[in-house]
Amino acid sequence: MNTQKNHKIKAPGSRIVFKLWSIMMVLVLFGIGFMWVAQIWLFEQSYAKMALNDTEKRLEPIMNDLTTQDLADDERMLSALSRMAGGDLILMNQQGKLLEMYSTGHKVNVKDQREEQMIWNGIKRRPQFQELLEGKPYRVTNKHRDRIFGFELGFPVTYEGEPCFVILHNVLMLKTTLDLNRRQLILMTILLTAIASVLAFLLSRQFTRPIFRIKEAVDCLIRNDFSARPGLCRKDELGQLSDSVEQLGQSLQKVDVLRKEVIANVSHELRSPLSVIGGYAEMIRDITWRDDAKREEDLNLIISETRRMSEMVTDILDYSQLQAGYIQLKKDWYSLYEILDSEIALCRHSASLYQISLELICPDKELLLYLDALKISQVIRNLLYNAINHTKDSQTITILAKQDKKQIRVSVINPGEPIPKAERQLIWERYHRSQHQSGRRLGTGIGLSIVKTILDAHDMTYGVECAEGKISFWFSCPVS
Repeated sequence: MNTQKNHKIKAPGSRIVFKLWSIMMVLVLFGIGFMWVAQIWLFEQSYAKMALNDTEKRLEPIMNDLTTQDLADDERMLSALSRMAGGDLILMNQQGKLLEMYSTGHKVNVKDQREEQMIWNGIKRRPQFQELLEGKPYRVTNKHRDRIFGFELGFPVTYEGEPCFVILHNVLMLKTTLDLNRRQLILMTILLTAIASVLAFLLSRQFTRPIFRIKEAVDCLIRNDFSARPGLCRKDELGQLSDSVEQLGQSLQKVDVLRKEVIANVSHELRSPLSVIGGYAEMIRDITWRDDAKREEDLNLIISETRRMSEMVTDILDYSQLQAGYIQLKKDWYSLYEILDSEIALCRHSASLYQISLELICPDKELLLYLDALKISQVIRNLLYNAINHTKDSQTITILAKQDKKQIRVSVINPGEPIPKAERQLIWERYHRSQHQSGRRLGTGIGLSIVKTILDAHDMTYGVECAEGKISFWFSCPVS
């Protein structure tokens, strides 16, 4: 219980939700920031420049005329200039006297000399004033914090035959529109951030919910509850992960069942020879110790059962060591015929108990193969035990070694009912026992698993074939 609590504290389920929410919010804020930059630095500047250019185009024909005629010839000229510019117009001579002033086409009377002096002082302080005195026009864009809010045009004119200059000052009418756009942009930013925050949280929860279900299933597997399943029906990567966890649970469940079965099988198999050994040892002690023939027969049986039990323990230990990688192959050049003949002689006694004959067919008795003789002998022995288990009394098991090009194929063939296709892959799994075998139980149930492991270590191909009432377990060795 304490371990599980610490695990939960170490990896809280809400952390991934917060990370996903944070990532989504960063993207939203990036989008909002881009929208602000585009609005302020691109759109507003473009709007202001377009308005300025439009005003200059409207004034350009009149300003061209002023270069050749006296401004006093047409009294409506000043009013038209002020109205077209959309702002204030100031007409002054070079001595600083205010001659005329208009605002959006309407004449403004300035009687206060102090106000007139302030206007003159403001014009003189402009860096472009010297250009006016030299008869050059100028244009100034008025900005505040990088925002264009107006412009100012100054150009020389002739008024009543006297050199003068006109200054047009305009406050763009777009200012109100741009301010409204900014307020709307602020409101949209707040609403978008709030809505995106809620949606990001909901989407994060929706995305992580199947992950939590998969995690719960894995936690159940850790607690040996192999029946736990995520139960997700999705076609994306999470669905594939859920399917993998389900397959893992099924595999672990199968292994658990096989583990319990092998414990029961091994316990039963070891108990049988131990009972025989104990019973016959007591019989020798109490009854047959004076009868030499009977004593020798009982002792041989004890030795036989002891060897059988030793083989089972050896198989279990070898398989565990092979799976753990503790045993390394010791390859050398060995005679295949000698290996086959030796293992057949070893298993002939077990086969004779059921009147089963073992027949070896090996045309090339001088064939040498590069392999681990001890491990291949174990393969042959387990295949023979498997064949004896599945062969009826008084029949023949054939061991065939046949060379084909650069491969030599060793087959252990016994008569019997075909193995169902559904079991042909399962029989190579550890502890699996075929359901169609006879009552004989030679071996520990891991013989074919040992065969598979040893042949895989040798990089040899192997398989099982069923045809014409015969079952053939085979493997192929390369011939150098």
